[in-house]
Amino acid sequence: MEFTPIRPIDPLWTSQASQQNETAAGPAQSMFATVFQAAIQNVRDTNAQQVNLEYQLSTGQIDNPALVNVAITKASTAAELLMQMRNKAVDAYNELMRISL
Repeated sequence: MEFTPIRPIDPLWTSQASQQNETAAGPAQSMFATVFQAAIQNVRDTNAQQVNLEYQLSTGQIDNPALVNVAITKASTAAELLMQMRNKAVDAYNELMRISL
């Protein structure tokens, strides 16, 4: 009677591309770091768009001033989301530190 070995469970966040990157550029980043980096980049992008539209409005290059309001709202919402994510991460860390073994 032959037994076939059980294959280990693969993590959800590693894919074929990240495994190739892992061998080429060291260990792969965690999903946690990837989500936070994406949120930070989103804040930077929306803020840059807001500044650009405000500049265009002040120099008279933009026809629709409502675009500036939309950009301001997007930027503030992205920043608020990042702050909430940070607060939840800090709360989770504090909870883990309170666990007694």
